[in-house]
Amino acid sequence: MVKRITVMIEDDVDKKLRAKQAKIIQKTNSSYSYSKVINDALKQALR
Repeated sequence: MVKRITVMIEDDVDKKLRAKQAKIIQKTNSSYSYSKVINDALKQALR
């Protein structure tokens, strides 16, 4: 199930997430959404 929510993200966290997204895009040579990056980071942090 996918739920649309609004979250306030601090600038430094946004930069880290965007950098991670760019690295994944370059590595896989395909698109990778910002939402997916956030979901992956949250899942990893909540383990």
